[in-house]
Amino acid sequence: MLFFRGVPPQATTSTVLTIGNFDGVHHGHRALLSRLTAKAREVSLPATVLSFEPHPRELFAPDQAPARLSSLREKLNLLESCGVDRVYMCRFNRQLANLSADDFIEQILIRGLSTRHLLIGDDFRFGKGRSGDFAALEKAGAKYGFSVEAMHTIDLHGERVSSSAVRDALADGDIEHANRLLGWSYGIAGRVVHGDKIGRTLGFPTANIAIKRKRLPLTGVFAVTVSGLGDKPLPGAASLGVRPTLADGLKPVLEVHLLDFDRDIYGAHVTVNFLHKLRDEEKYDSLDALTAQIARDVANVRGYAESQL
Repeated sequence: MLFFRGVPPQATTSTVLTIGNFDGVHHGHRALLSRLTAKAREVSLPATVLSFEPHPRELFAPDQAPARLSSLREKLNLLESCGVDRVYMCRFNRQLANLSADDFIEQILIRGLSTRHLLIGDDFRFGKGRSGDFAALEKAGAKYGFSVEAMHTIDLHGERVSSSAVRDALADGDIEHANRLLGWSYGIAGRVVHGDKIGRTLGFPTANIAIKRKRLPLTGVFAVTVSGLGDKPLPGAASLGVRPTLADGLKPVLEVHLLDFDRDIYGAHVTVNFLHKLRDEEKYDSLDALTAQIARDVANVRGYAESQL
């Protein structure tokens, strides 16, 4: 898959295109991408995604912007796994936000990406003030020679699949429901870095995963698996949050105690896959109380892992 930052002033090849943020690449996104790639193969053109960074709400209302479900790297890996050939990541700024719908079509869809077929969600809006819609795209398609297709919302057991629904499920601790909406186990990827070694002193050494997200879609203690350390994912107990027993005001950290595992993995790039929430973060009166709770968490994770065999 080819990745481009920004849209070129003049396209070098025509495209079959879809547009969106694709945060999490959930079931609904996957249905749209499946249709995109099928159409692209049919007409022998690259299946292309136009996305935006940052999320528009991070520009207009940063305090109200949703927690990201996937980092840029994770999003690109997910898009590639869906068969996408090209991704153009357009910087969302005031200049882009102020483009009229007509200018967006002419500058980006026609000149920049030479769109031959455009596939969009049924609620897609674009241009200054969200003035552009499906009817405007159909009219432009007749003028410039591209076809337009709308993809209806995907329902799963009567529920609309959306990134917001996934975030709500994660925030509520219903990891299983979030994973059903996603179609994959929600994960956070990162590199194993050196931590403060407190877990080791308590008898439960942890792998500390570097996370760069400003806001987290979930916190607590979880049963997880970790991919990237061998042929199959390894079970573990993960803590994601600010570790309230140790200090106030700490940055969020992701720590994983892998079951029956003792290897030096510093520097490895891994993915922590969240399967089941055990509990919320809690503040304990002493390290002894914390240690006892960690022992219970590890026992619960072991029991969960055995129940999934």
